[in-house]
Amino acid sequence: MTQALGTRREWLFIILAGFFITNAVTAELISNKLFQIGPFTTIVGILPWPVVFLVTDLLNEFYGKKAVRRLSWITAGLIAYCFVIVVCAMQLKSVGGATDEQYNAVFGQAPWIIVGSIIAFLFAQLLDTTLFAYLKTKTGNRMIWLRATGSTFISQFFDTFIVAYIGFVLPGKWSWDLYFEITPVSYALKLIIALALTPLIYVGHFGIRRYLKEHHVIPPE
Repeated sequence: MTQALGTRREWLFIILAGFFITNAVTAELISNKLFQIGPFTTIVGILPWPVVFLVTDLLNEFYGKKAVRRLSWITAGLIAYCFVIVVCAMQLKSVGGATDEQYNAVFGQAPWIIVGSIIAFLFAQLLDTTLFAYLKTKTGNRMIWLRATGSTFISQFFDTFIVAYIGFVLPGKWSWDLYFEITPVSYALKLIIALALTPLIYVGHFGIRRYLKEHHVIPPE
């Protein structure tokens, strides 16, 4: 029984980590495109973040902050590795189909955006795990919504403003006016998404506890 439970925990971690890494890397790859929601302009890179929010909270809850921190460092390294591969691919001359200019326009990322994305991601994830663990010590198994949304609200504030500042303001791509026009909208959308995901967090908790056949899962540290 113990061995079977250990195997279930391992497979669950692999699945959650896969979704976490895939969505984090995808968000960084598509982050240089802007789109409009009504009268507001924001970065398209926020689209995969709902899954990252949800998975981060579930990993924090069932595997503890050390596991999430290690996974965050690994993901940051994989984001950097992905950008290295993309840069290498951009150096190769195309034959037929899309031209080099078209390909580079889609996949090209300025170095400042890459640096800003990695720094903001790591800072936000490490802060999120710290806040989540602190709130969990105060609430125990109660008030899941508080530690999930509370840690996300604070960590994503820094993530949103750091990546926009390093990636777009420092290299001169955005003015301060544009920075304060786009960044608060991106942050507000993340807050709305985090709130909307609250029922799914409870569903995820219920499903995982059933899958692990445990009523109280104590995360290993």
